[in-house]
Amino acid sequence: MQTAPKKVVNAWAMYDWANSSYNLVITSTIFPAYFEAVAVDNRDISKTAVTFLGRQFENTALYNYALAFAMLVVAFISPLLSSIADYKGNKKNFLNFFLTMGSLACASMFFFDRSTLALGIAAIIIACVGFWGSQVFYNSFLPEIAAPEDRDRISAKGFAYGYVGSVLLQVICFVFVLMHEKFGITEGKGSQISFLLVGIWWWGFGQYSLRRLPNPVPAGTGDLKHHVLSKGYKELQKVWGQLKEIPSLKRFLSAFFFYNMGVQTVMLVAALYGKSELEIPTTNLIVAILIIQLIAIPGAFTISWLSSKIGNIKTLMILVVLWICLCVVAYFLPVGGIFEFYTLGAAVGFIMGGIQSLSRSTYSKLMPVTKDTTSFFSFYDVTEKIAAVVGIFSFGFITELTGSQRSSVLALATFFIIGLLLLLYANAAAKNKTA
Repeated sequence: MQTAPKKVVNAWAMYDWANSSYNLVITSTIFPAYFEAVAVDNRDISKTAVTFLGRQFENTALYNYALAFAMLVVAFISPLLSSIADYKGNKKNFLNFFLTMGSLACASMFFFDRSTLALGIAAIIIACVGFWGSQVFYNSFLPEIAAPEDRDRISAKGFAYGYVGSVLLQVICFVFVLMHEKFGITEGKGSQISFLLVGIWWWGFGQYSLRRLPNPVPAGTGDLKHHVLSKGYKELQKVWGQLKEIPSLKRFLSAFFFYNMGVQTVMLVAALYGKSELEIPTTNLIVAILIIQLIAIPGAFTISWLSSKIGNIKTLMILVVLWICLCVVAYFLPVGGIFEFYTLGAAVGFIMGGIQSLSRSTYSKLMPVTKDTTSFFSFYDVTEKIAAVVGIFSFGFITELTGSQRSSVLALATFFIIGLLLLLYANAAAKNKTA
């Protein structure tokens, strides 16, 4: 196949520009800090205890549990929806549905304060479902618009667009949060305005991408009106049967499951770890997150170049070894060690974008030529989400059990070690593939 025209590739990458604002503002910087400040029963008694549904939680653990639940929902629904989308060729409609749902949930966070904890938890869950639900449909366009030899580069381009776009919106949000007095508002209201801006940004640029992406060719024929679930399930069975016959793909997914537990957990808890465990001031925490985002751009392209020289699987193994080292370093970081936190953030940023980008393109290169791209990517998506659920739940559980997030960070190294061993196993099966 030939790679699509540049304007189509750029439109695809622009969706990363659109939805990465959620990842940065809501997942990584402003919202976690806002949640920790707001979700507290009585700060004079405890700085972290919050009651929800009649049970008292550590607020950071409650936040992690909400995200884990949302990802579990996505893991449950995405395979069937993906198979229906492949059968009918309407995955753009599903992409639009999830991005609209997610952006509206982000906008609704404008109304979240100490008196509306239930609204905040619901918004966290719905926004997360919207973000990750849209990702499987977005990712599945990669093998349709890029030839195998171009997928590493184009996947990296998508992540680079995402980092640039999210940083631009983050700077705008910082104006409202850090310079709130000039607008006659509180810091909290500045945060709430930021959540509203994320919803507008995500939806607006998402529509730009949708109008320019190609319309997929249906994989099935016949009337689906009265047999949506059965046709979707049969399509899913067909793809599962194909996947089981490709050893390299099965082995890669197993490795991806374990090392992605660590990657996704780091992405989702880094800000809370820095703020509550290392006592990094909010301003310095924001700077560290920006360092991660900016360093990730050259990191994604550098790692894409490295994969072209030594192969995708070998490059992934190097990255996973680096992740193991960073987990150990994070465990020993001193409280209030701002410079050390910046240095760790730079290292994490350099390899974070690269491992995500390369994982996506590796999977797309190991896939067979098929019209069922969304269904194939739904298995990738389910693997990613279940891994995130296990990782986040483990992190929250160990934190509650030990009273410290440091033990949870060290436990992440175990996931990476298992992933590394499975990558060695996958490499043997991938020797005859393009990856």
